[in-house]
Amino acid sequence: METRTLRYFLAVARAENISHAATRLHVSQPALSKQMKELEQQLGQKLFTRTGSGIRLTDAGQLLRKRAEDILAMVDKTEDEFRALDAVTGGDVYIGCAESYSIRLLADLIHDLRARYPGLRYHILSGDTGQVAERLDRGLLDLAVIVEPPDLQKYNHIALPNADTWGVVIRRDDPLAGKKTITAQDLIGLPLLSSAQSREADFPRWCGETLDKLTFVGSVNLFYNGTMFVRAGDACLLTFDRLARLDDDPELCFRPLAPTLETKMFVIWRKYQTFSPMAQALLDTLRDAFHQ
Repeated sequence: METRTLRYFLAVARAENISHAATRLHVSQPALSKQMKELEQQLGQKLFTRTGSGIRLTDAGQLLRKRAEDILAMVDKTEDEFRALDAVTGGDVYIGCAESYSIRLLADLIHDLRARYPGLRYHILSGDTGQVAERLDRGLLDLAVIVEPPDLQKYNHIALPNADTWGVVIRRDDPLAGKKTITAQDLIGLPLLSSAQSREADFPRWCGETLDKLTFVGSVNLFYNGTMFVRAGDACLLTFDRLARLDDDPELCFRPLAPTLETKMFVIWRKYQTFSPMAQALLDTLRDAFHQ
């Protein structure tokens, strides 16, 4: 199976129309249709079904789309790494990040590193620990920044010096806005949003069995999106401090939890991992900065 064929397949899958995909790829429609038929024959599975306006992926097509995206991401990353071997003036680094103000530390280091290596290009994927660790395990990321202690059997790590403090984002017209801190008892009966990961790893150590009395109406893993539901008056958002400055926000405010709940951040990478020169330069910079 050639990578070119996989790129053609992804173009068709995304356009959901052979003609549109052919135009974007600058190939003829008959040639592209032939490539797709040969791919189906090679795999022994039907990948597309026709609709009134184009095509739709079958279950087999959906599976191939996921695999093709991973394969081509790895091919592109490998090509970038080999190009970077000739000159360590730059290269691509792929980093998975949980949302945290501590990412500012990483941003400052990359900014300084780009002064030394102007050809450095960084690609940030945001997600929770499970999402970024999965891509790290598949070799699609060089490093990941996570918000829970790493699995020491799988990963090497650097502990970042700062910790994030938990609190709740609420509307300024909420009665709780008049309090300096928010307890678990204050939250009973209120509609709450948080990340699924935090409900398993963080809140049990904060409020213990009271967690069973709290009402989570949904989950969210990006701060900004969560605040939209708070603005709508639908929920309160449990999240880290300093993800956004709300002091001058006319609608929302942040109140810390009591007792204080903190979460540390860790940079992780796979044991026995081989790095590109640029990724190794970043890792060395992180170690030097945090004396690890």
